[in-house]
Amino acid sequence: MTTLLLAIIYICFISLGLPDSLLGSAWPVLHEEIGAPVSYAGIISMIIFAGTIIASLFSDKLLRRFGAGLVTAVSTAMTATALLGFSISSRFWMLIIFAIPYGLGAGAIDAILNNFVALHFKAQHMSWLHCMWGVGASISPYVMSFALIRINSWSWGYLIVAIIQMTLAAMIFISLPLWKKGVTAKADETPAASLGFSEIFKIRGAIPCFLAFFCYCSMELTTTLWTSSYLVGVWDFSPELAAGFASMFYLGITAGRFLNGFLAMKLSDKTLIRIGCCVVALGISLLFIPLHSTFALVGFIIIGLGCAPIYPCIIHMTPSVFGKDKSQAMIGVQMAFAYIGFMTMPPLFGLIAEHISISLLPLYLLIFLVLIFTMHELVIKRTAT
Repeated sequence: MTTLLLAIIYICFISLGLPDSLLGSAWPVLHEEIGAPVSYAGIISMIIFAGTIIASLFSDKLLRRFGAGLVTAVSTAMTATALLGFSISSRFWMLIIFAIPYGLGAGAIDAILNNFVALHFKAQHMSWLHCMWGVGASISPYVMSFALIRINSWSWGYLIVAIIQMTLAAMIFISLPLWKKGVTAKADETPAASLGFSEIFKIRGAIPCFLAFFCYCSMELTTTLWTSSYLVGVWDFSPELAAGFASMFYLGITAGRFLNGFLAMKLSDKTLIRIGCCVVALGISLLFIPLHSTFALVGFIIIGLGCAPIYPCIIHMTPSVFGKDKSQAMIGVQMAFAYIGFMTMPPLFGLIAEHISISLLPLYLLIFLVLIFTMHELVIKRTAT
């Protein structure tokens, strides 16, 4: 039963990544059809992020009331409905409405599944599951490309993914008994009382843990969003060539998480986070070398490799560091800080690039890396028994 449940969760993580690249892939055509300015994509993204933050913050209460399986099933159905809504939207206000259930559903799935895996499965599965998210996020642009080229319709791209999500939601509903029988619950894994936000922030080591997560997610999305512009602005790449090479970061992070799954069998989460930070430092240092663009290209791959263990390992170590009874509350707030980082820090660098220079990207990433390492070490120090 455990193996079957784990297989379903792997599929869930692929499905979780599937919608993430759809908006960016469809927007060049979508915004013209519905008569919306190009910049309005940011509004849709902000609404989705707001929904994920809200759902993450309340994931602990949802888990205690309904259980991981039911929340995951309902949330997947919500995202499927939202994607179906996107596929039939002909006005911008319709996209705004459907972005709300999409954000709420995605946030609940992310927080609940990460905690469930952290509690019940070994560290290697956390890395491989996040590798599967990368697979899903990599597939969706091809789904949209197929819809645009073969069917000449962006809405079909959303519809295809919506059908996949609906199928998965049905699969999860059918498998609900496995979520209770497929893992062996222990007494110390049973949540105690629900924690208020003030109580969560008073947990020893909680604040530096949240800040580490915020800084990591800020660094990751800033890298993915601005790599192409950096290659154009600093190394005079053509936009088309830069867009192709920008995928090297995703290549590094996906390959790194696959490799990290094997390393997690031998090394602790704390050690893997430290190693990851050192590898990221090596990658960033290559960006500072002005001799040839090859150093920058290799640097972005190495940054991806280094980033690979940080996100899944911080999540996986949460139950052991803060207690299994507090893990869902902690991971829910971690996810909220992650999405706040996603929402604020990459646009902030956009202002820096516009008003100062795009060449400051390596320094910007280095600042976040130093903060990640410092906050992680503070967590270890403050939670040491």
